[in-house]
Amino acid sequence: MTDFSMLGLNPGLMAAVERMGISEPTPIQARGIPPVMEGRDLMGLAQTGTGKTLAFGLPLLHGLMGQGRPAPKTVRALILAPTRELVNQIAETLSALAQGGPLKVVTVVGGASLGRQAEKLGRGTDVLVATPGRLIDLLERRALTLGEVQVLVLDEADQMLDMGFIHALRQIARHLPAKRQTLLFSATMPKDMSEIADTYLENPVRVQVAPPGKAADKIEQAVHYVAQNDKAKLLEHYLDQHRDELALVFSRTKHGAEKLMKLLVSWGFSAGSIHGNKSQGQRERTLASFRAGELKVLVATDVAARGIDIPLVRHVYNFDLPNVPENYIHRIGRTARAGRDGRAMAFCAPAEMADLRAIEKLTRLPITVAGGDPWPENMAEAARTAARKANGQGRGGQGQGRGGPPRSGGGNAGSKQGEKPRQHPAYGAPSGKPKRRPARGGSKHRAA
Repeated sequence: MTDFSMLGLNPGLMAAVERMGISEPTPIQARGIPPVMEGRDLMGLAQTGTGKTLAFGLPLLHGLMGQGRPAPKTVRALILAPTRELVNQIAETLSALAQGGPLKVVTVVGGASLGRQAEKLGRGTDVLVATPGRLIDLLERRALTLGEVQVLVLDEADQMLDMGFIHALRQIARHLPAKRQTLLFSATMPKDMSEIADTYLENPVRVQVAPPGKAADKIEQAVHYVAQNDKAKLLEHYLDQHRDELALVFSRTKHGAEKLMKLLVSWGFSAGSIHGNKSQGQRERTLASFRAGELKVLVATDVAARGIDIPLVRHVYNFDLPNVPENYIHRIGRTARAGRDGRAMAFCAPAEMADLRAIEKLTRLPITVAGGDPWPENMAEAARTAARKANGQGRGGQGQGRGGPPRSGGGNAGSKQGEKPRQHPAYGAPSGKPKRRPARGGSKHRAA
């Protein structure tokens, strides 16, 4: 199927799709929309950035049209997502599709006024997009009822499992009617996903447009072996090569993300950060500035991996490798969106060798080496032991070292002594030590 007009969608929705500049459905849309239009439950497995929101949003809105106003405190369609950013992104897309029509899209997330959210829900809701925790808060206040829900969507269900939402989902399920349509979307398929599928879906159609764990084909991936202490200056080297392009940098910790952002700003980069210590307003303003290109570098924790749909993100840096390999797929999926190409660079310190091997096992592909040499097993094991001891002492994780310059020897940031630095086709490895910029406290900064 190569044309939206063949799907039998409402003309208003077709006009909205045209306004959004979308001419033909992606594979998940072409294969997923028809069974949803038929009222079937669906499990959709597709890479991030492949158009899953339209795959459930278009048939959902189509089915709700012409039903009149919802009764007070009722909800007709419920969409659950793991993070505020993803909730807001989904709502923004659905609101654009419903623009000019009677259907209203409401969001409820943590960090906003419960009273105001309850007031909105009191008028009745066509489409509610929510995080599980805040939805439970409102259910306990009896601000809404889910007994009239016709369609339930679980978006990024694997992430909800990772974030420990399974108990919240069970609690929400008790409020839902048995007779409903349920759509589950995910980019990966963890083993315990079957519990969610069995609980929520009935005889679902399974649509899989890519093997679980497969990254988008247009993402050029690379790894640079570098000592933890040297990551900040190596990041500076790479960012210097594309100052006018948007780059997303992932840190493992909230503290590390904030400190790294401040260091980049002191070095002259237009950078911002989003993580769990930021208020909803701060996160939304920072994302808006990044989307508008006012900020060129965004430093984030995994809270942002599922909520950023900014097609112009060209580069993703895994400053710290994730200890859940599936999160690597979601992180790098923030680039190469909407058919564009993108680049993803991973920095691997000795303590992260096991994380890198887990990622390559998941993706079933070796990642191209941009610089350095794989760390010997004895060094990697010693670093992991030191990291575990540091965590036990409450110092916030492995390798929180100083942001000094990459060393050229020992297989850290560049090549072995006397050898020409290896070049990566996208970035190129550093030749020698990247130049230092005068910075307030730069040499004492803890990079992660």
